[in-house]
Amino acid sequence: MFLLFYTAGFAQVNAPQKKLDSLLSLNQKNQKTDSTKIKILTEVYRQYMRMRNIDKAEDYLDKTIQLSHEKNLKKFSAMAYYRRALMYHGRSDYQKAEVNYLTAVAEFSSIGNLDMEAGTYLNLGALYGSIPDYVKSLDVNQKAISIYEKMGNEVDMASCYTNVSTIYQRLGNQSQALVYMNMALKVFAKDGENTRGVAVVYGLIGNNYFEASDRELMEMKVLPSQKIKLALEYYNKSLKVAEIIDDKGIVATAKRDLADLYSSIGQKDAALKSYQKSIELSKTGDDKEAYASTLYALGNFYQKENDFENATSLLNNSLKIAEENRFLDIERNANLGLSTVYEKEKNYNKALAYYRQYIAARDKIFNEDKEKEITRRQMQLDFNVKERDYLLKQKLTEGELKRQQQELILKRQELALSDKEKALNLLTFQKAKADLDIQRLAQEGKFTKAKYEAQIAASIKDKQISKQDQQIKFDGRIKIFLSIATILILIIAVVIFLNQRKTTRLNKIINNQKRELEQLSKVKDRIFSVVSHDMRTPVNSLISFMQLLEGGNIEQEKLKRYAASLKNNLTYTSTMMENLLNWAASQMQGFNPYLESLDIQQVTGEVIQSLQDGADQKQISIKNLIPDKTFCKADENMLSLVIRNLVSNAIKFTPEGGLVEISSTDLSDYQEIKISDTGVGLDPVRLNHFNKPGYLGAGVSTLGTNKEKGTGLGLLLCRTFVGLMDGHINVSANPTGGTCFAIILKK
Repeated sequence: MFLLFYTAGFAQVNAPQKKLDSLLSLNQKNQKTDSTKIKILTEVYRQYMRMRNIDKAEDYLDKTIQLSHEKNLKKFSAMAYYRRALMYHGRSDYQKAEVNYLTAVAEFSSIGNLDMEAGTYLNLGALYGSIPDYVKSLDVNQKAISIYEKMGNEVDMASCYTNVSTIYQRLGNQSQALVYMNMALKVFAKDGENTRGVAVVYGLIGNNYFEASDRELMEMKVLPSQKIKLALEYYNKSLKVAEIIDDKGIVATAKRDLADLYSSIGQKDAALKSYQKSIELSKTGDDKEAYASTLYALGNFYQKENDFENATSLLNNSLKIAEENRFLDIERNANLGLSTVYEKEKNYNKALAYYRQYIAARDKIFNEDKEKEITRRQMQLDFNVKERDYLLKQKLTEGELKRQQQELILKRQELALSDKEKALNLLTFQKAKADLDIQRLAQEGKFTKAKYEAQIAASIKDKQISKQDQQIKFDGRIKIFLSIATILILIIAVVIFLNQRKTTRLNKIINNQKRELEQLSKVKDRIFSVVSHDMRTPVNSLISFMQLLEGGNIEQEKLKRYAASLKNNLTYTSTMMENLLNWAASQMQGFNPYLESLDIQQVTGEVIQSLQDGADQKQISIKNLIPDKTFCKADENMLSLVIRNLVSNAIKFTPEGGLVEISSTDLSDYQEIKISDTGVGLDPVRLNHFNKPGYLGAGVSTLGTNKEKGTGLGLLLCRTFVGLMDGHINVSANPTGGTCFAIILKK
């Protein structure tokens, strides 16, 4: 929440039509083009503003500005620009508000109205903070603080401190934000507890505690366990003051903040009531940013409660208002909220589309240059505040120094009087001596003339020496200039060299990305091939089987044989679809594993149980050699899928009567899981290809020893999921024949 300087220009006042008619009549009668005419026009456009008739207000604003310029009365035109900016600011039309604020600043500056110049800068700071453009907001707040400091205006300087604290808060620096909030609160509280400034700062302090990380809380000398208690205390203080002064905007904001807090501690009914009350209040006001923020907050609440219909409606409304009014913060948050909703609904296409819009909005707010400029403005502002404290202390020290200097001057004056007495005695002595010297001067005339000529000769030599010194200095400057030029050339050469290196690195990155995209394209082509070919066969088989059943003339033995064949085809199809969906999910942004401590023996036991029927058909023995209570850090679903694919492959490529073993090895901070078989194994080329760091796979499937089919995605999924779990997988030839896959995961 940013503070504005003056808001009376567009306050909600229901002025009677009678007053407007009186003003229009007065304007019609007064045909003179003087200051009185300008004052009447000013009252007319202000009355139209109160009645929310924007078109008429614009018409009379233009007339006021034109006449003010003609009569060189810029104080009226400056206020007209300022009030028009306030009107558009209140309606969240930031582009028009900014143009009029900047024009008003220029005119106030030209007539020397420092108070209004600073006030306009303050409102610009609030406007830029809402967009948000934190660089510009810090800049204009700095200018306002500088002017208010010269004027000794503490109250409006406190409003600047409030805006600056809000910027720090939105940048995640809660401890520094709290410093500025306390500075502002100290000033606002001088006029009493029940003021708008106090209500705003109380709400901001509540947000500060609620949003602070544990590290920030410790910097503020607050225990993490006190966070909710302090936030609730300040939210209620803000609400109480806002209700006393009947400020519906601050009441709506306080209700929304309380709802966020209630939601975080599980008080869902209280949170929902507060959200609904906040929307009810902010919907009727002119503050579109507050309304959009509240819509987002309630939509996010419904999203967490899995009420997707209400969440989608509210988040879309919030996004629409944010896009229309360039509220980038809200646009970013609404896109992320919609992406989360569609992801929960398993509508991954829409989820990905909104996630991309979230990234685009986030990049609009910050880039590297803007972050550097914000940091520079923050450091400059903090330095100015510290410098003012230092100068205040210095003034106290200088007062003591002045007192000591005055005492020293008195002592010097006493010494000067003593010196004058001595000088008087000296003058008497010198007069007597001068009388004697006059007689001697006549005799020394010739000697003086000779001495004068010698001095002239010496002066000529001194001039020659001076010219030589100047020449030496000039030569020195030339040498310094050449040295600086040489250094600049070296710096330019280094910059060019570094740019070339950077270009080379970027080219390498682009080439790597190109290779990865080509590999992914191959995988995609293979997936389409699998889906188009392998899905057709089981579906056609199922149709044929259904036709046979409809005929009703199939023998029981054939029925069993066809059913077994159809079951095998559908089992393969189910496995293929599961792998395809898992691979597609792994490629989505935001797909992250949930790592926890898992008992490997228990996970492998469940996998073996699910695959035992297939192994029994080929008379293959599966041995689980992993000891009980063997743990590692992994995602349970991902680890199960990886082990299932590897064991399934081992069964597929092992002849009848073979052996599959699952074992583990303790490697200090890691746990190694080995899956080995006595099957046909992989050829050296495929072994080396799988073990390469950039392996993506190409989706190539090979028939098993009993002509079993596969999707070709199993090993690709294993490699992808083990990487997502911060692990490593490799394959080697089994000395007794077959292959041995090794999975290494953290404990």
